[in-house]
Amino acid sequence: MLKRARSAYAQINGQSAPFYGLAAALAMAIPLLVGSLTGRAAQGSMIALGAYLVALRAPEGPYGNRARDLASGVLMVAIGSAVGGLLSGHTWPAVIVVPPLIALGVAVPRIGSTAGLAVLLSAIRPPSADVIGVGLLELIGGLLTMGLLLVPWPVRRLRPLREALADAADRVAEALDAVAQDVGAPDPSPLDAVELTNPDLLAVTRMPDWEERRRAASEALTEARAVYGLYRSGRGGGEPTRPERLIDALGRVLHETVTLQAVLEAAKNYPPDREWELETQTAVSALAARLRLLAGAIATNGEAPLGGEESAAVRRMGRLAEQIRRAGLAGDEDLVAVSLIGQVRRSIDRIAGETSSARRTIAAGLRIGIGPPRMPGAPDPMSALDRMRRAVRTRSPLFRQITRVYVTAVVSMSLAGALHIPHGHWLTITAMLSLRATYGETVERLVQRVGGTAAGSVVAAIVLTLAPTQRVVAMIVFAFALAGFALRPINFAYWGLFGTPLAMMLLDFSAPSDWRIAGERIGLVAGGTVLSFLAVRLLWPAGHVERLPVQLGRMLSVHADLVRAAADVVGGERVRLPQEKVVTAERSAEAVAETADRLRHERLPDTELIGRLRDAVRAAHRVRDHLIAVSRVTREEAVDAGPVPEILDRLADQLEEAAGLLDDPDEDLKSRSPAAELEDELADLDAYLKKLTKRRRAEIKSGVGREEFTPLRHALLQVSGTRYAVRSLRRDTGRVINASLAAVGQGSEPGPEAEPEPVSPSEPGT
Repeated sequence: MLKRARSAYAQINGQSAPFYGLAAALAMAIPLLVGSLTGRAAQGSMIALGAYLVALRAPEGPYGNRARDLASGVLMVAIGSAVGGLLSGHTWPAVIVVPPLIALGVAVPRIGSTAGLAVLLSAIRPPSADVIGVGLLELIGGLLTMGLLLVPWPVRRLRPLREALADAADRVAEALDAVAQDVGAPDPSPLDAVELTNPDLLAVTRMPDWEERRRAASEALTEARAVYGLYRSGRGGGEPTRPERLIDALGRVLHETVTLQAVLEAAKNYPPDREWELETQTAVSALAARLRLLAGAIATNGEAPLGGEESAAVRRMGRLAEQIRRAGLAGDEDLVAVSLIGQVRRSIDRIAGETSSARRTIAAGLRIGIGPPRMPGAPDPMSALDRMRRAVRTRSPLFRQITRVYVTAVVSMSLAGALHIPHGHWLTITAMLSLRATYGETVERLVQRVGGTAAGSVVAAIVLTLAPTQRVVAMIVFAFALAGFALRPINFAYWGLFGTPLAMMLLDFSAPSDWRIAGERIGLVAGGTVLSFLAVRLLWPAGHVERLPVQLGRMLSVHADLVRAAADVVGGERVRLPQEKVVTAERSAEAVAETADRLRHERLPDTELIGRLRDAVRAAHRVRDHLIAVSRVTREEAVDAGPVPEILDRLADQLEEAAGLLDDPDEDLKSRSPAAELEDELADLDAYLKKLTKRRRAEIKSGVGREEFTPLRHALLQVSGTRYAVRSLRRDTGRVINASLAAVGQGSEPGPEAEPEPVSPSEPGT
C-alpha cells in the first residue's frame, strides 16, 4: 500500500496550465473582492461559485470547441443552481433528484460533474426566496470564467491545430528514425537480456521500438485529423485546405515508411555485395531530420527554419541503388536483391517527395478560414434509446459504472440526511469524484484525494484562522485557485492540496471556516473514501472480461475486411487501400488494448490474459503494416501477381472463421490451423517467383535488352518485393487469431514461427 501511495503522489500526468489557472483565479477573486468592498459578500461568493463550477470543466481543443463546452457548462450551472435552490431545505427530495444527475454526468462526458455539483451545492444552502436571482449570479460567474478563458482567441485560435500538426510531424519523424536505426543493425538480443534501470543508458543501448513508434505516429495523425475537424474552415467543399493537405502528406509519408520498413526487412535476407546499408540509413535519417524541421516551423508559425528542398543523402542513395541495379543487369548481383533495393530506393524517393510537398504547404502558411462554430448534429433519440437498452441488456462496463456511482451517491446522501451530518455534502462530493471505472484507478484517486485533502484542510484552517478580513481571504482564494487549477493536470494530489481550502473558502466566504469545520471535512472525506472503496470492491465487477469475445471478434472481422480490400488492390480492382478501413481496424485493436489496460488496474490482474491480449494487439498492428506494404508495393502497374490475391483471401477466411468461433465457442478449433492451411499457397508463391525468374532469363536470352522495362521484369520486381511481406502477414495473422482465441479460453497461445528460407533465383543476374 505504501508503494501504491508513493506511486500515486510521484506520478506526472501532464503539463502545468498557468494561463488556465490565472483565468480561473481572476474569475473567482474579482467577484469576492468587489463583494467585500461593496458590502455584498454573499452575492460575490455566489458569482465566484459559478465561476468555480465552470472552471472545473477544463475544456480542451480548439477555441470553438472550448466555447461550446464552456457555454454548455454555464447553462448547466445556471439551471442547476435554480433547481438546487428549489430543493434547499428538502433533504429527501434532494436525495431523489441529485444522484440521477451525478450518474448522468458519468454517462454523458459533455455534462460531467457540473450539473450534479451545481444542484448539490445549491441544495445545501439556506432556503432563499430569490432562487432565480441566485441562479443569475452563478450564471454571471460562469460567463466571467468563459470570457477570461476565451480572451486569447484572436491570437491563439490556431495554436491547438499547430500543436497537433507539429506533434504529428514529430511522431512520423520518430518512426523514420526507428527504421533508420534498424538498417544493418546487429542482433539486439544480447543487450535486451541485460536489465538496465538508468534511463540514459536505456536511450543509447536499446533500439527504438518500430511498432511503438509507428503506432504513436498513427495516433498523432488521427488526433490531428480530429482537431482539424473541430475547426470551421469557411469552405463549402471542393479544394482541400492547407492543413488538410499537410495531414494527407504526413499520412502518405507514414504509409510509405511502413512499406520501407517491410522491404528493408525482406532485403536482410538478400544482402548484395555492396555497402548500401549506411547510405540508406543516412538518407532515412536525413528525411527524419527534415520532418523535424517542418514540425518546428509549424509550432513556431514559420519562425524556425524549414530546411532545404533537396537532400544530398537521398541523391547519394539513389546513385548507389542505380549502381547496384546495373551490377544486377551485368550478372554480378542477385536479381531479387536488386529488385528489393530498387523498392527501397523508390520508397525513399516517395518519402522525399511527400516531405517536399509538406514543406511547400507550410511555407505558404497554414491559414484557415473563419466561420461560425460547428454545432454537433442533433442526436437521434431512437438510436440513443437503442444504445441505452443494449447497454442495460448487456450490462456494459459503462452501465455498471453509472449504476455504481448512482448507488454510492444515494447511500452517501441518505446517510448525511438521516444522521443530520453537518457539511455532509463533502461525503457525497468525495464519493462522486473518486469512483473510477477500475479498482486500481479508484484506489489511486482515493489515495491522492485523501492525502491532498487532509493537507489542504489543515492549510485552510490555518489560513482562515489567520486571515483577518474578507479582502485578505479573496486574495488567498486567488493564490490557491491559481496554484490548484494550474497544477491539477500534473497530479490530482495538487488539486486536493490547493482545491480543498479553495472550496471551503468559496462555500463559507461570508462566514469563514475554522478548525472544527476543517476536522469535519477531513473526517467526511475519509468517510467518502471508505464508501468509494466499498463500492468499487463490492458492487459489480467492471465486466470487461465478459465483453472480450465481442471486442476480439470485431477486431478479427474488421481485419478480415481489410485483408480482402488489400486483395482487391493486388488484383487490380482497387486503386489503393481505403483509409477508412485502416482506421476502423486500428480502432478495433485499440479497443482491445484499452480493455487490457483496464484489466491491469483490477485488484488481482490476470497477467496471463493481459499478455495474450497485448500479443493479439501487437500482431494486429503488424498485420495492418504488412497490408499497407503489400498494397503500396503492388500499386504501380497492373501485373499478374500470381497466387498473392488468393493467399490474402484465404487469410481473410481464417480471420472470419476465428471471429465465428468467438461467437460459437462450441465449434471445433483443431482442424483450423491458419499456418498449416496456407503452406500450399505459400509454396505456390515461391514456385511462382522461380517461374518468373526463369521466364525473365529466357526473355533476356531471346534478345530483349536488360535495360528494357518489360511487364515480365516488372512482375518479377513486384512479386519479389511482396513475398516477404506476405509470409510475415501469414505468420502474424496466425498469431492474432491464436492469441485472441487463447484469451477467451480456446486454443493455445502461439509461439514464434520459423520463417522459411528465402527462395533465390537459380542463377545470378537473371
